[in-house]
Amino acid sequence: MNTAREKIDIRSLSLETLQDYFIRHLGEEKNFRAKQVYEWLWKKSCFSFDEMSNISKELRQKLIDNFTINNVKIHNSQFSADKTIKNSFILFDNHLIEGVLIPTPGRMTACVSSQVGCSLTCKFCATGYMERKRNLNPDEIYDQVVLIDKQAKENYGIPLSNIVYMGMGEPLLNYKNVLESVEKITSEEGLNMAAKRITVSTAGIAKMIKKLGDDQVKFNLALSLHAANDEKRNTIMPINEQNSLKALAEALKYYYAKTKNPVTYEYIVFDGFNDNLKDAEELARFCKHLPCKVNIIEYNPISFASFINAGEDKIEAFAEYLRGQGINTNLRRSRGKDIDAACGQLAIKEGTN
Repeated sequence: MNTAREKIDIRSLSLETLQDYFIRHLGEEKNFRAKQVYEWLWKKSCFSFDEMSNISKELRQKLIDNFTINNVKIHNSQFSADKTIKNSFILFDNHLIEGVLIPTPGRMTACVSSQVGCSLTCKFCATGYMERKRNLNPDEIYDQVVLIDKQAKENYGIPLSNIVYMGMGEPLLNYKNVLESVEKITSEEGLNMAAKRITVSTAGIAKMIKKLGDDQVKFNLALSLHAANDEKRNTIMPINEQNSLKALAEALKYYYAKTKNPVTYEYIVFDGFNDNLKDAEELARFCKHLPCKVNIIEYNPISFASFINAGEDKIEAFAEYLRGQGINTNLRRSRGKDIDAACGQLAIKEGTN
């Protein structure tokens, strides 16, 4: 019998591995028992072996003795005036991450994290000023979706309609676990959500964008662009020094050729930095590489940086120029700013971890 220290994280096992373990170690020769447990874990989102009501007490005790479910728990929740809910989640090793429920007309969106902290140091993003502690496991990403979905139903009577991987961390630097989490969220054996309802956002890692194409992913891809000029983008996003706009354009064209999925470009218009007509012209040229749309995002100030949002007139002129070039352009208003839950504001404060 395993000691508590040696217990296996049961959700790290595939169904086949779990079936093999049942036969070898638990004396369960019938595969359907492992399938039942697997269904409790991924389809019914069960966080406790005691809840597995169609499993015998004897087998449940064997599961308790041999396995653990390292489920994520809500540590704290904050409610915004606009009904956005920001959560800090505590992980099994006591690290904290954040995830957000964003209710808008016609949508109920979960914004989830993929890493504890981030290593990319984007100058306008609060998470970029944190140290990256580790990648999240697939089940830790899955749990955020489950908990935020429950929150949406309890508070607003509406289930989640969309998921965005736009929380803490760079998803493509946790590639394998992110794709495994998407599989658990979208498969019939899991939450059975449509892949088209999921968007993964990246700061731009060319070789991993190509890998998304090779893997022919079904979810949506968004690129945090914020400047279509290498010199400017290097200033605010150091990742661009190794992943130039030319390299990203080539990777995105490859991705589109493989998947036929259009790409969304996220663009914050910073006052006096990337808000003039030349910037809009450069962005329009970058958009010609493949079918895409542009989301112009309101900047949300953080204490670490001195950027400010461009004025309404400049943002409108910027958007109108893009539309005049035939580019599908949307203005995205931030939500949850009063509780630091808006885009770019997620960070665990010192002393809370």
